[in-house]
Amino acid sequence: MVSLEDAVIVKLRTRGENYEIYVDADMAVKFRGGENVSLDDVLAVDQVFKDAVKGDKASEEHILELFQVSDVKEAFRKILLDGELHLTTEQKRKMLVDRRKQVATIIARNAVNPQTHAPHPLARIEAAMDEARAEVVLSKSANEQVEKVLKVLKPILPIKFEKAEVAVKIPAQYAGKIHHTIHELGDVKKEEWVGGEQIILVEIPAGLQDELFSKLNNITHGDVKIKVVKHE
Repeated sequence: MVSLEDAVIVKLRTRGENYEIYVDADMAVKFRGGENVSLDDVLAVDQVFKDAVKGDKASEEHILELFQVSDVKEAFRKILLDGELHLTTEQKRKMLVDRRKQVATIIARNAVNPQTHAPHPLARIEAAMDEARAEVVLSKSANEQVEKVLKVLKPILPIKFEKAEVAVKIPAQYAGKIHHTIHELGDVKKEEWVGGEQIILVEIPAGLQDELFSKLNNITHGDVKIKVVKHE
């Protein structure tokens, strides 16, 4: 929970009166953008104010009646979603930079050059977004904006979302060590043991090929065989 010193105010005016809550600015933007953020992580204090700066609190009974809810947290939710979030210019700039990076990262993890099936580095995606003047906003989550940004990138960059099926063959002594990495990055389609080696067929977002190869080589000290068997 953010401290009051670092919190910002969300203000909702209804029935001629103001109702205000203190929130973590970054978490509030994520919450309003539809990301999976707990309300407890957004709020700086569990209290609704009539005037937050003066510390003029609204009674819980009044809030429940005003918003016609049985739980005060539902009132917090309504104020957070419908109220005016007061951000400084610097806060908005930083959050837009972060949101833009989130969109670029999602694209880099899932997209490849359809001509070569090779992933595009994150820096290339970000440069193409700048060139295309791709618009990213705070009012929507990063996932909601990926399709729109991908559309404006296509005239500049050969790019397509693909899945890749990758066959991995590893010696038995590394089987337990790579299990988490394999499942973290993709969906295992098949597993079998052949002559003391484990063979795994895993489907991953095509943009994660380099990351998968790098992590498995590090874990096994290069004692791994990896082959892309299909793109789709």
